[in-house]
Amino acid sequence: MSGRFGLVVKFTLKPGHEDAFDQLVSDTLPGIRDREPGTLIYTCHRVHDAPSERVFYELYRDQEAFDAHGQQPHVQRFLAERDQHLERVEVDFLTLSDGKGLPASSS
Repeated sequence: MSGRFGLVVKFTLKPGHEDAFDQLVSDTLPGIRDREPGTLIYTCHRVHDAPSERVFYELYRDQEAFDAHGQQPHVQRFLAERDQHLERVEVDFLTLSDGKGLPASSS
């Protein structure tokens, strides 16, 4: 698992911005799926009983894959447009130690 780089991001959305934010995420994900082999897991979750919250879990092959993710045009668009929908963002950076369902190790 050495080298794996992850993060959890909690977004608190402005009231009434849930659908627009979810659409922005949906518009961004095809680029991540199709053009980012180093992005191993990229998921967005709604939070039960908290309709204005979204939690992302992201896992990258390594720090370089995370850095490359941030330079992609579809991610740059997401970053430029997301703030209009947000009240707050909380980010925790993670170092993977072990788990189940992890992508096979690759360079």
